[in-house]
Amino acid sequence: WQREHQRASKIKREARVLVCLGNPPYDRQQLDPGDEKVKRKGGWVRFGEGVGRTLLDDFIEPLTALGLGLHAKNLYNDYVYFWRWALWKVVETNKQGIVSFISASSYLRGPGFAAMREYMRKAFDEIWIIDLEGDNLGARKTENVFQIQSPVAIAVGVRYAESKTNLLAKAHYTKLEGTREEKLAQLNTIEHFAHFEWRDCLPRSIDPFLPISKSDYWNFPLLTDLFPWQENGVQFKRSWTIGESANLLTKRWQTFLAAPATQRGKLLRETEARKASKSVSNFDDSILPSLASLKAETPPPGLAHYAYRSFDRQWALLDARLADRPRPDLQRAHSNRQLYLTSFLTNVLGEGPAAIATALLPDLDHFRGSFGAKHVIPLWQNANFNVPNLTGGLLETLQSAYGSPVNAEDFFAYAYAVLFTPNYVKQFWDELSIPGPRLPITKDAALFNAGVALGKKLIWLHTYGERFIPQGQQTGRVPQGLARCIVGTPAAPEKYPESYRYDESTQQLHVGEGIFNNVRPAIWQFSVSGLQVVKSWLGYRMKERAGKKSSELDKIRPAAWVFDNELLDLLWVLDNTIDLLPEVNRCFEQVLQSKLFHADDFPKPTQQEHHSKTALSLFDYAGIEMESGEDERDEDDEL
Repeated sequence: WQREHQRASKIKREARVLVCLGNPPYDRQQLDPGDEKVKRKGGWVRFGEGVGRTLLDDFIEPLTALGLGLHAKNLYNDYVYFWRWALWKVVETNKQGIVSFISASSYLRGPGFAAMREYMRKAFDEIWIIDLEGDNLGARKTENVFQIQSPVAIAVGVRYAESKTNLLAKAHYTKLEGTREEKLAQLNTIEHFAHFEWRDCLPRSIDPFLPISKSDYWNFPLLTDLFPWQENGVQFKRSWTIGESANLLTKRWQTFLAAPATQRGKLLRETEARKASKSVSNFDDSILPSLASLKAETPPPGLAHYAYRSFDRQWALLDARLADRPRPDLQRAHSNRQLYLTSFLTNVLGEGPAAIATALLPDLDHFRGSFGAKHVIPLWQNANFNVPNLTGGLLETLQSAYGSPVNAEDFFAYAYAVLFTPNYVKQFWDELSIPGPRLPITKDAALFNAGVALGKKLIWLHTYGERFIPQGQQTGRVPQGLARCIVGTPAAPEKYPESYRYDESTQQLHVGEGIFNNVRPAIWQFSVSGLQVVKSWLGYRMKERAGKKSSELDKIRPAAWVFDNELLDLLWVLDNTIDLLPEVNRCFEQVLQSKLFHADDFPKPTQQEHHSKTALSLFDYAGIEMESGEDERDEDDEL
């Protein structure tokens, strides 16, 4: 080991390297509590000689000034260490040379890599990016050239001479599509860069290494500039605190408290942020006693309906001691008038709606399930619903153009009508590869009002009748659809459903021994960026629940099937949504054909209005993306 260290040090000091190429490993070290003795990866690039700045600091320190420090955790990856070493050895030491890696492609667009991209643009004279895609976890699944889940790209950076002007490197982009075999076949025929069709990348230093199109889409205002406060959804980091019914969670809680205080930590599934022995600040800044100190008769805390997945309303113990990231700002702003949009604001959207509305506090993975960053846009900034989450001057601009009043709920509903139609993602498929949805806003008052009316109908449906209730309708009631339960699912414990199936020829959904009729294929296939809504809903309610398990408490399951009515409500919500979509689609097409506002017609949000540490509106060209899986569940524990 000492000889290897000496040889490596000699190369670092003396060897002249003009070309560095390879396929560096990509892995983010994840340490659990108690892993203090595990050696951290990153070596000399990350830790230096033990004093002063390190090479990796050049990628990390600028993020704070950019408002992106939250995302620095994504830099703790093997392939980033290799990139930083190569830049130092080839460019900084020799002042000229070539670096070419095929590696994970998260640096192309991820917010945590903004300073890395800036460093590369300043170091090289030219950069070529060959995007091979291959994301098997995100909303747009593509085949990978390797047997891995993460998308990859080939990058070639060139520094031509020792002297370099202050000009940023010109970055070029191309993408190979198709099957694995087709991509490899294309690469085998390439003999010169001229054989690719290159597109210029976005020009600014921190911009993603992605091309920008000439579409009118880029003139629309960013959604995050219209609704300036965005939050991540609630993240428990344990699954037993979420369940299909209040009774189920009560049983789990009682089982938890029946255990000796010394065993509650294991049942809790402790993390660095949450331990059974520690007190925690509540949402009102009061101090909650530790979970280990609670008496056996303590009632379940924070038991409430919860927006778990798109269209899937479950129950949760919304207690600050049980959630690693309970999002206190969201909790404090929640009320019986609050509304939320969930979407991918920093990740690539897939087919289906670009946003989903809910009246319940949303989970981090509400929009489409796991893998990828996702965000929540509240309608109101507070629980008194008197401060809308809209940029100052927005409503006044609209009212001036339309000659009639526009309120916050109207604008929220209009935005939802535009974003919910699957045609939005279809129309702007290429543009949305650079994340950060933009909203086309018509200047036609009648068309705007038509969008408002459609948006309110959709929200009424998607909140299960709890918001924008039409006159004559009851609160919390879902309008009937075509689906019918013709054979009830038995409630006997021994007959609890273990599986489900759909028969397209008869349009019947079988849940254990239960049968639901008139379930149209469009209902069964309805999806949100890859999340198949009905399948997901059923999967979480089978005898063997879908998803990860975090504790022995997860083994406590419902004693009997009591979910036929809830399933029928879900089918009816989707029934009515499908019937409304043709009108919603027509309205969207009319909006695009009408005169539209330009982004510059509206004021920009102030930092105060952002109400958020995520700085999602930092880039005015579009949003920015976290690579699939790059969210808070994988953070390096030193951050």
